[in-house]
Amino acid sequence: MVEVTATPRSSLADRPVQVQVRGLAPSQLVTLRASLTDEQGECFQARAFFRADKAGEVDPGRHAALGGSYAGVWPMGLFWFLQPDTLFRRLVKRDVAGSPFVVRLEVFDGLRLVTGPQDQPLASCEAERWYVGPSMQRVPIREGRVRGALFLPP
Repeated sequence: MVEVTATPRSSLADRPVQVQVRGLAPSQLVTLRASLTDEQGECFQARAFFRADKAGEVDPGRHAALGGSYAGVWPMGLFWFLQPDTLFRRLVKRDVAGSPFVVRLEVFDGLRLVTGPQDQPLASCEAERWYVGPSMQRVPIREGRVRGALFLPP
């Protein structure tokens, strides 16, 4: 049975996440895709093609991506290379304290440049990317024409 994991499942956005796929056939070609929908409803995706090792595993931190959104060994490549489905959109988190970005990680059999609703992943999981740590206090700043927010640790 194929399994994809993200460790830790919930973390701050500037912390590394280890993505691993297990249960593949040795030397199997797969597409690993990351996707998220921002607060405006815009979809962002990144994909990378991998060949499983002799144990039937893929680890972007140890195995080089053969192509897709990037090539080479990039442990966080699926997160760093997220691109919008609509041109000229930017990935911006507006509500930094209230909710995380939820990144869906999916593994597909073979090399998939485009995936449609009929394409079922072999496995999937989700990773939460928070921008503010727990118990962080947000203080609005309004001084003259200056507007902002001060984040104070607990």
